[in-house]
Amino acid sequence: MTAQSNDFVPANLPSSIQHYIGGQHVDSIDGDTFDVLNPVTNQPYLQAASGKVADIDAAVAAAKDAFENGPWPTMLPRERSRVLHKIADIVETRGQELAEMECYDTGLPISQALGQARRAAENFRFFADLIVAQHDDAFKVPGRQANYVNRKPIGVAGLITPWNTPFMLESWKLGPAIATGNTVVLKPAEFTPLSASLWPGIFEEAGLPAGVFNMVHGYGEEGFAGDSLVKHPDVPLISFTGESRTGQIIFGNAAPYLKGLSMELGGKSPAVVFEDADLDAAIDATVFGVFSLNGERCTAGSRILVQRGIYDEFVERYSAQAKRVKVGLPHEESTEVGALVHPEHFEKVMSYVEIGKSEARLTAGGGRPEEFPEGNFIQPTVFADVSPEARIFQEEIFGPVVAITPFDTDEEALELANNTKYGLAAYIWTNDLKRSHNFAQNVEAGMVWLNSNNVRDLRTPFGGVKASGLGHEGGYRSIDFYTDQQAVHINLGEVHNPVFGRQEQAAEELQA
Repeated sequence: MTAQSNDFVPANLPSSIQHYIGGQHVDSIDGDTFDVLNPVTNQPYLQAASGKVADIDAAVAAAKDAFENGPWPTMLPRERSRVLHKIADIVETRGQELAEMECYDTGLPISQALGQARRAAENFRFFADLIVAQHDDAFKVPGRQANYVNRKPIGVAGLITPWNTPFMLESWKLGPAIATGNTVVLKPAEFTPLSASLWPGIFEEAGLPAGVFNMVHGYGEEGFAGDSLVKHPDVPLISFTGESRTGQIIFGNAAPYLKGLSMELGGKSPAVVFEDADLDAAIDATVFGVFSLNGERCTAGSRILVQRGIYDEFVERYSAQAKRVKVGLPHEESTEVGALVHPEHFEKVMSYVEIGKSEARLTAGGGRPEEFPEGNFIQPTVFADVSPEARIFQEEIFGPVVAITPFDTDEEALELANNTKYGLAAYIWTNDLKRSHNFAQNVEAGMVWLNSNNVRDLRTPFGGVKASGLGHEGGYRSIDFYTDQQAVHINLGEVHNPVFGRQEQAAEELQA
């Protein structure tokens, strides 16, 4: 069997990508660039400007000037809301273009990329509506005092985004940051800068003032764009999504400046399937939960814990279904798993597959599909009988690889679920109402889904515990992160002050 040739190229594909600073497309100050690879061929298809300290300095200066001297922070919420709704309208019209770019740049199947524009637009619409409808607390002490909360934008927000579903996750940060009146510097992931190149045109068409949005491409390491943004003294906020180890470095580098930090980090999320679960629904959901988005998703249920009474049947059916998952070229509509994002990541995931072969029983996949001798393609891979001490149980793989482990009791299931350093998400499958709620409240995870795939409500907090993150975003939590809350107290009656420094004066008056 031979794979079809990869002759797909998106419309309007640029040959180079520049930074966007103060409303202008610009090269790096030192002229440096880096290659961006097509994950199907691993061949360079464009060059992107490679930002360093000087480029970040220029972007932050433009953002700071727009915050201090521009109209955006002082515009009425309704005025900012109109711009955000227009951004959403434009994003929706770019759905096909965006999907093709994401597919080409990230290896994401086109069928899954097609929903990214709608989700990105919804992020802007949600915060456009929220800033108009939001109200803050007010309290009064009758006849004595009134108190209210005054919410203010903070300044320049540094947004550092990942390479999986990049455009949608960029919108997740951009929406609340600019809705609340801040200005931003975005540092997209260096593996996948293509779709981010759409933002400048979208924002200009929507009427966002110059300098509110700035973008610098490049690497994250010391001396490059990401590190420079974190360490910049005029950037009081950093929102980061990425690996836990990178989050630790950012935490340390931001500490001297006491920056506000929001970090959504790694995950090794459990999906727990009890004997009384709807087995058909649980299998479908857990197959989708780890193999969709090529397995490159932070909330993937990559550890499946199955009660002993249904374990053998589950493993057999799950493995058979995993073997039927269609690996193919990203642009083909029938493809369910495409190419992993980059050869470095492909090698990392394949190394874990080899580790798994020595730690557990391989029941599906385990290598490169025969029809794809090149590119970053991996078969959906299933390991059964995985010990909780195994590396494939404990460590984030971030690819189409799943570990299945049996359990006997509710207590053992909870112990296994909590037995990693991560705590991002958990999925519970049971028809026992009491068990489901008790388990949800005791599992160490920032988000829990009961008898459900990962379906989010934008009003709810998103974030993890333990090594999976710091803080939460989503709904009012995003508003809280991107604003300062100032308490204002107003006296309404007689001033009730203890009086200091009057004793000597009183004594002198008596002597007189």
